[in-house]
Amino acid sequence: MAARSELGPVPMKRRFAVVIAGGTGSRFWPWSRRDCPKQFLALTGERTMLEDTVARIRGLVPPDNILVATGEKYRHAVKRALPWIRPEAMLCEPEGRNTAPCIGWAALEIRRRQAAAVMAVFPADHVVAPHADFRSQLRIAMSIADSTRRLLTFGIRPTCPATGYGYIKAGRALNGAGGAKRVLGFYEKPSLRRAAAFFRSRAFFWNSGMFVWRADSLLKEIEAHLPRLAAGLAVMDKGRRRGRIPRTLLERTFPRLPKISVDHGVMEATDKAIMLPASFSWNDVGSWDALGDLLPADGAGNTSRDPLVAINAHGNVVASHGKPVALIGVDDLAVVDSKDALLVCRRELSQEVRSLNKKLEKKGLGKIL
Repeated sequence: MAARSELGPVPMKRRFAVVIAGGTGSRFWPWSRRDCPKQFLALTGERTMLEDTVARIRGLVPPDNILVATGEKYRHAVKRALPWIRPEAMLCEPEGRNTAPCIGWAALEIRRRQAAAVMAVFPADHVVAPHADFRSQLRIAMSIADSTRRLLTFGIRPTCPATGYGYIKAGRALNGAGGAKRVLGFYEKPSLRRAAAFFRSRAFFWNSGMFVWRADSLLKEIEAHLPRLAAGLAVMDKGRRRGRIPRTLLERTFPRLPKISVDHGVMEATDKAIMLPASFSWNDVGSWDALGDLLPADGAGNTSRDPLVAINAHGNVVASHGKPVALIGVDDLAVVDSKDALLVCRRELSQEVRSLNKKLEKKGLGKIL
């Protein structure tokens, strides 16, 4: 606690947030569609996942300092979800190039507005609770990133030997950094045997994909480890007209940027990565199976947002847009209904839903994707 008291708060005007809202969400078919991916769905409540993500950070970051990075085709969906957002706060990519280019672009925009800005980066489709704990740690994380000039990620204490997450190996605590630890390594989606070893070790955490750093610190690390990206961003920045990047320049330059995640391109390469163990719960809601962990359950472990009657049925997850569903004698299924399609699969296979795309196209059913 003494280390935390040494960290000064970051003034509001220097706090920025970037919400990444460009994914396709194909594992949430049939609710998720090409023009309405997961981040624009209300999976866990009344608000869309994008709205809920922004609601978590409002009050900590001024509304005018919140940017949304998304695809050009989702521009109107973002505006429907966030009608107050200014056009210049929507960074609409002409083509998806993974997270390093869009986050680098966001850092450019933020640095122009505030040279000493601290920026937090969040995917738009994660569930975090309780909000009070999240906000408390975000304040601390911003102070750590500001004072140390390091690149901070939140680490999640594993609750099981999951094979679908990346892992972070944490080292010793960094002096005067509010409980943040040095990062010793990143490990992508391990085998079950290796995940079990990680789970037994207290040194490993799930990689949340949520980051906090100063904009200038990130851009410096991009220059060091992703020079092609740095050069492309410099072209975009130099070509501004009246402070903004012309659409023609963006369409010509952005698709040529290297397609790489900020995790692989920067965090795994830098010696300045640190991790703050999260005090809040986190779920990346990566499948219908994962959603079942967030919905109300009956005595037999069946979960649903909608009216459900179950007889000798256990461990099922149901999503039906309010339509009553009856289950008899079935276990561990995902049953998902929409107005024009129905999905039934084993819960443990719900990650494979995205593989339906090609089969549906071959069947002439591309219109429901």
